[in-house]
Amino acid sequence: MKKLSQYIVLLLLLANANVFAQKTVNKGNYTYQVQKEVGDLNNDKQNDKVMVEMDIEDETQPSRVQIFLSQPNKKLQMVVSSTKIIEEQYPSRKNGKYSGNNVPDFFIENGKLIMLTDIDNRKSSYEFRLNKNNFELVKISRVLWDGKATTFQTEIDLIKGTKTQYDLDFGPSKKNIKNTKLKPIKTLPKIQDLSFSDLEEY
Repeated sequence: MKKLSQYIVLLLLLANANVFAQKTVNKGNYTYQVQKEVGDLNNDKQNDKVMVEMDIEDETQPSRVQIFLSQPNKKLQMVVSSTKIIEEQYPSRKNGKYSGNNVPDFFIENGKLIMLTDIDNRKSSYEFRLNKNNFELVKISRVLWDGKATTFQTEIDLIKGTKTQYDLDFGPSKKNIKNTKLKPIKTLPKIQDLSFSDLEEY
């Protein structure tokens, strides 16, 4: 009887382990392609690639960004993979409801990686530069429209350590300009270390 009890316990443990293994295998099933961007990021005149994919089987619908750089053998090698920098479509902060925000767009311009977001009607542009296979955040630009004739704009330069805020209407001149000196940072933030909430704090 004692051996039978031990056998049943063993079966239960194996069954639980199998369920856990299945959950682990299925986690991170990023099969839905949201965007594919190609361009030269490492200045070798070869196309590099940025992929944005979504896990539509996960109820929160998270997204993953992967960056592939061309190598001397002309093959692509993945150097960055992040699931933190894009907020889920149905995040916990919304209690499972749709966030109301689109998945960011990624562009390659003049060797820089640009990420464009539209969060709660505030449009932001994040510029990353390549440095030793890391993409470092160097500039942030934001625009918020008041619904009438004025936009409230912010420009942040992390290398210079400056932050400029101003208003702009239909005229060419900036108004209510406010310049702020940022605290110096020793290391520029890397794209794989940044989360959606980190970006919103700048």
